[in-house]
Amino acid sequence: MGSTRQKPRLGTRPVVQRPRLYKVMLLNDDFTPRDFVVSVLQAEFRMDEGAALAVMTTAHQRGTCVVAVFPRDVAETKATRATDMAKAEGFPLLFSTEPEE
Repeated sequence: MGSTRQKPRLGTRPVVQRPRLYKVMLLNDDFTPRDFVVSVLQAEFRMDEGAALAVMTTAHQRGTCVVAVFPRDVAETKATRATDMAKAEGFPLLFSTEPEE
């Protein structure tokens, strides 16, 4: 019978964790027109009109709504860009980020 020799593994594999995800939140206000909110969601978050309308409506009814979930740097960039789009037009629309649980 032939014998096989096995070499023991000496190295270890690094454990790679997925990056923590962050939610981009749309905060409702009573001054920004709904059409403008929908256009910002379509432009920055690449939503179709139906999805953007649903997010805007949920934020209007509940006060806040999760728009999307991204790694931290992407979430913060998108929230900042969307808020800046509104500021440029003179609206107080606000997007924020928070860690996903």
